[in-house]
Amino acid sequence: MAAGRAFAAIHTRRVGFPLQSLADGTSSSVLFMRFSLLFVSLFFNFSIYAQPTLEFIDKSYEPQIKTVQLYPSFDGMRDYLQSAAAPIENQNLLLEFDDLQDDRNNYYVKLIHCNYDWTQSNLRDLDFLENFNENPITDYAFSINTHTRYIHYRYVVPPVKIPGNYLLIAYRDSPSEIILSKRMMIYQNQVTMTKDNIMAGSGNLSTKKQQFNFDIDYSNIEILNPLETMHVVIRQNQRWDQAKFNVAPSFFREQSSRMEYRFFNSDQQFDGCNEFRFVDFRSLNFPGQNTGKINKAVKPHELSVALDDYRSQQVYSQYADLNGNFLIENLDVGEADLTGNYVYTQFLLKAPQKINGEVYLVGRFNDYVRSEENRMRYNPVGYYESRQFLKQGFYNYLYEVFSDKVSPNDIEGSYFQTENVYEVLIYNRPFRPNADLLIGYYLINVNPR
Repeated sequence: MAAGRAFAAIHTRRVGFPLQSLADGTSSSVLFMRFSLLFVSLFFNFSIYAQPTLEFIDKSYEPQIKTVQLYPSFDGMRDYLQSAAAPIENQNLLLEFDDLQDDRNNYYVKLIHCNYDWTQSNLRDLDFLENFNENPITDYAFSINTHTRYIHYRYVVPPVKIPGNYLLIAYRDSPSEIILSKRMMIYQNQVTMTKDNIMAGSGNLSTKKQQFNFDIDYSNIEILNPLETMHVVIRQNQRWDQAKFNVAPSFFREQSSRMEYRFFNSDQQFDGCNEFRFVDFRSLNFPGQNTGKINKAVKPHELSVALDDYRSQQVYSQYADLNGNFLIENLDVGEADLTGNYVYTQFLLKAPQKINGEVYLVGRFNDYVRSEENRMRYNPVGYYESRQFLKQGFYNYLYEVFSDKVSPNDIEGSYFQTENVYEVLIYNRPFRPNADLLIGYYLINVNPR
């Protein structure tokens, strides 16, 4: 009876990828075997998706939820390259994602206010929202003549009343069926940040680190105890996994309401890393740079990225990149949101011997997450490989090592000349409301081109 109820529950909603029909004229024994395997597969998928655990990170919780983007939309051609951050007076954040299914689902969105360290705050929904905290996603469209069918969803995030960190979660039918979570920031610049261009300390000597200094002036806002209530967070190229939280000031000038940040020690500085690698398959008829063979005999198509090599022992080479981001574009047809094909993309890294640690393929397209899907497999022939299912476009990526004995940049190298964009986030926790508010958001471009 329990299994029967589970089977009935499965058929009340669609979970996972679309399945091929079994009514194909095969024999009854083969049909029964396929049906049994289908039942087990569906039951297994149902068990996986039934109770996902919410994590306060950028994440897709189901494999068919792909190409998730959250960005400020100003009707620009490439707004989606920007961080998920917007001023409180002009909130225009847009969520987009694909669901690789034949039929649409009922999806809803809610927001959670978070502290500076992305833990949930004590605020109630009505403290930061004017209306009910559950809104359906009603803007969707079906893919057009694509090898893999999908539904493209769009959702304009409702405005909030106070600045701060927010976790956006989307779910199917009930909050227990989470499909994705994305971090976003609403800021109200009440303090002033001034960049100090004087480079001092070990930053001048290191060939791998990047150093920048800045001052924060909070004279325009009343803060009783800034050393306790203010928090500074710095991240590089929109990466939360390497962000430095609660950065302490080097000097505190109480009389002039000023904090000075001087990063003299190497542990306070960021690795410059390297310019991102890239692959261009915006066109499947004429694939672009760094692509290898494309197999059009199968659908979805299979694409091989040109063989990559180690860069840690090479001389730094300057070229333009997207600082880890990706573009969804279709040069063959246009309107890539609905016509872009998903492609099995094979990444290959030349490696005569296995590294003492795990190697991961990372970029904005997978939120730099170290997952089993993004882990590179070592082939004894002499290379690492990874197969990704990516939507047609232009992708930045890196190979990172996860090991206690090897640097994360062992493959890519790290150079102070690398062009990187940093975000400085300044928070304050007033008495009311008793939560961290984002009172300063500033960008610092190091080595701009």
